[in-house]
Amino acid sequence: MGITPSFYQNRPSLASQIRSRNSARVHQVNFKFENRSSQTILSPMSASPYRVTRATIDHLRELRPLWQAAELPFWELEKRVTEFQVVETPESCLLGAIGLQIADRQGRIHSEAFADSALADQLRPLLWERIRSVANNHGLVRLWTQEKVPFWSRNGLLPADTQALQQLPTPWKSLYPKWLTLRLREDVAPALSLDGEFALFMQSEKQRTEKAFQQARALKLIATLLAVGLVLFVIGAAIYLFRKTPGMSGR
Repeated sequence: MGITPSFYQNRPSLASQIRSRNSARVHQVNFKFENRSSQTILSPMSASPYRVTRATIDHLRELRPLWQAAELPFWELEKRVTEFQVVETPESCLLGAIGLQIADRQGRIHSEAFADSALADQLRPLLWERIRSVANNHGLVRLWTQEKVPFWSRNGLLPADTQALQQLPTPWKSLYPKWLTLRLREDVAPALSLDGEFALFMQSEKQRTEKAFQQARALKLIATLLAVGLVLFVIGAAIYLFRKTPGMSGR
């Protein structure tokens, strides 16, 4: 029996399946009932029921359809799964994820994806808090992103100017040129690097000077030996001529 085109038209999309499945689980844990004035009121829980953690290989099963629904290159992202932070329910239902790639003590926020877009505004602050914590633990000096939602600009990531773009790590310079960036701390690494380079330079110069002195001493010794040898040769030649020359030895 063949499959008619109407089958594909009526079949829900992958994104719709994910949203419907996870929304049902989320709404079970996201709200609590309060009885006020004999009325049942649905209100958000005071403490977030979600758990934010670093992604592992075990999360790939749920991350792949999430990335596919967001039209992200999942075949590349799954190779870097440990770059991602994920947010999930107490029942381990994955609701969202975002990547933090690190290079040259700087971080790139990328590839955010949510199972239900209606929860994105609620989940982003949790992921942002996690990113800040990871950035602090790694001593990152600057964050970058090309995510376009207003949340990031409201939290301090502003369009990068020419001066800031000069600090963009080389692996990211080939990406889309519009960036938002946030400096987390003063980068003292260049100063430390210059101090280290100067110390290495001085050490190298010291070694070169010692080597030059050693070579000079060796050349001086060789010159002395040649001079002594030449003097001895002259004396020997004079004695030889004195003895061989007739009449000189008899005087």
